[in-house]
Amino acid sequence: MKSLIAFLLVCLLAGGPTLAQKKSKSAPCANAGSQADMNDCAGREYKAADTTLNQVYRQLVSLLDDEEKLQLKEAQTAWLKYRDANCEFVGGQYKGGTMRPMVHAMCLADMTSSRTGELKVQINDRSR
Repeated sequence: MKSLIAFLLVCLLAGGPTLAQKKSKSAPCANAGSQADMNDCAGREYKAADTTLNQVYRQLVSLLDDEEKLQLKEAQTAWLKYRDANCEFVGGQYKGGTMRPMVHAMCLADMTSSRTGELKVQINDRSR
């Protein structure tokens, strides 16, 4: 089962003719030529997602009173701990393999983007 999932993941990232012809935001690493390239690309995707998260987080903080800032900081700290532990678990199934860094970074990027969306909802709710 692991090998099937790994194969499908590599196919998705490596892309076929359809993905190679269309640059898609959903497949930013589609043109990576090697596993090292895919690992590097996934790492860059995570860093970009993290940068966006930090910008949105600061924007939300600017809308909060002191008590809410403390609550957000506690929630964010707990979320970061969960995200990191979860992605270690997800990547752990490929421990010792060359695609582990890619799987780990993809997990971090996905979870970070989702959290950014959650924080944007909070900004929108407070901006009304």
